[in-house]
Amino acid sequence: MGLLVNGGLILLVHRLPVLTARGWFHGGALGTMLWGTMGWPGWLTVVLYLALGSAVTRLGLKRKQALQLAEARGGRRGPGNLWGSAATGLSLAVLTTMAPGAGSLLTLGFVASFAAKLGDTWGSEIGKRWGGRTLLITTLQPVPAGTEGAISFTGTVAGMVTIAVYTALALALLRPSIGPGPLAQLVLLGAAAATATMVESWIGATWQGRVAWLTNELVNAALTIVAALLAMGAAVGLGWR
Repeated sequence: MGLLVNGGLILLVHRLPVLTARGWFHGGALGTMLWGTMGWPGWLTVVLYLALGSAVTRLGLKRKQALQLAEARGGRRGPGNLWGSAATGLSLAVLTTMAPGAGSLLTLGFVASFAAKLGDTWGSEIGKRWGGRTLLITTLQPVPAGTEGAISFTGTVAGMVTIAVYTALALALLRPSIGPGPLAQLVLLGAAAATATMVESWIGATWQGRVAWLTNELVNAALTIVAALLAMGAAVGLGWR
């Protein structure tokens, strides 16, 4: 079923400036695996993530291109971008089938990983276009927009709002049965995802560009791993069952 839905959807939307040709192929594989492990709610959660991430990349694109701050390929994601953002979530989705007793806990990590990456994307894209004064997270000294590890007030607010909205939608779809209830889950996941975006900015300011092998895809993977571990660790620490 998942293969048919993914194949049909890709045929309908493959001309949209979302993924490269190879990116659509890998996206189909990712979507099929997600449907097979978490069903249509897990699949739709990631489709929503991809749609929202692509939409904000297109906002103010001409201006960002003029400033040389736009993403490459007009914002189209390739396989590396896709897996750097989704490998953690897919791994957790697979684990839900191997350890069903921990399914709700793993689902929290799944949502946190995508919420953090989406919040980072929105914060970065809004900040580059409308951020105004931009500061380096480690020193709080002014730096040019687009600098690795830079943050702005507008971008930070955009990222936090996006995390909250996306997390609420994902929880409504997946309904993990853990903790005191949806509001507590929203607060915990929002805090974990927001913290992870700050860690990602710190990595960008201190290591990225200085360590040759530390690519943007690896930094994204680190962001999602930190978010997932923070969310699941906090849930365990609070005694959520």
